[in-house]
Amino acid sequence: MKKEFEIIDHTADIGIKAHGSSLKEAFSNAARGLFYLITELDGIEEILHRDVELTAFDQEALLVEWLNELIYLFDAENLLFKRFDIIKLSHTQLKASCYGEKVESSKHKLKIGVKAATYHMLKVLISDGFQVQVLFDI
Repeated sequence: MKKEFEIIDHTADIGIKAHGSSLKEAFSNAARGLFYLITELDGIEEILHRDVELTAFDQEALLVEWLNELIYLFDAENLLFKRFDIIKLSHTQLKASCYGEKVESSKHKLKIGVKAATYHMLKVLISDGFQVQVLFDI
């Protein structure tokens, strides 16, 4: 079994390659990879949830919108997530429930400040499973 995600080192940025047996699972694992960059996933409890609904013009743009929405929820509401149930994923729409908790400085050690998901080296691949790749501005 492949790992959920791998970290990609890049000159000034950092990225992830996320894998899944479905595109939903690959998008979910990309979100897990994002929050792995921010903090240790084991320290996040599933105390609250947020529903997210997005549209974009294609799957690559949808991936960027998805991850940037999660970065926004982290920045604006101090939310950390570790589980992502993607309810609907089409070529242009995503609907998901995200589970986690608010940041507690005594409990969560923040690692990297992720500013945004970018379109640089962005990929959504469907062959022998599903894989997505995205770089983040840090």
